[in-house]
Amino acid sequence: MVDRGGRPRQAKDALFDGFASIAKALASGRRAEIVELLAQGERNVDELSRQLGQSLANTSHHLRTLARAGLVIGRRSGTQVHYRLASDEVLELWWAMRTVAAARVEGLDELAAGYLGDRRDIETIGRDELLARLETADLVVVDVRPRAEYDAGHLPGAVHVPPDQLELLDDLPPDRDVVAYCRGPYCVYADDAVRRLGRAGRRAVRLEDGVPEWRHAGGPVEVEATRP
Repeated sequence: MVDRGGRPRQAKDALFDGFASIAKALASGRRAEIVELLAQGERNVDELSRQLGQSLANTSHHLRTLARAGLVIGRRSGTQVHYRLASDEVLELWWAMRTVAAARVEGLDELAAGYLGDRRDIETIGRDELLARLETADLVVVDVRPRAEYDAGHLPGAVHVPPDQLELLDDLPPDRDVVAYCRGPYCVYADDAVRRLGRAGRRAVRLEDGVPEWRHAGGPVEVEATRP
């Protein structure tokens, strides 16, 4: 069979199947979540397995699928394999997929609310406004992500508060506004921090997105430690 230009239909099918292989690799919520996690920085299989709540075998299977599609790259260090996103284009693809889903998938707002809760009481701040305020002394920026993600890159001067130790927020200077952030717009950790601070009578807002978006937009990032 040939197409209207006289070229073999089989060749065209193969080409478009190649394009579709990227979508197929991302056609799993767990693999999409892996991309979101690797957007924070390089991780090994054990770390990803714990974050996903999946077995090592399942996590490795998902990573191999992403690697075959060229979306992630692995490197071996001793007995561990560490993975990272293959390029910024992979990150941009994930963001585009997320944006289209938010706009076109029926019921996604309800799914987001089921996980994140009612966000009407959560005030946000944009990247440009936060960047302009970073040099002021009246602001505390709080990174509410696991330690490894904070170490891999955080906003300048950000205080680290692990998501399972929100009581540390009580030790922040009481006379300063607080900006909390985590992995991105669908990350709940910063919401939890803002709500806790609000209940204590503190003024707190969340950054509208996360470190990957901030870094991609050219915002300054500090690295706490070099991971092996």
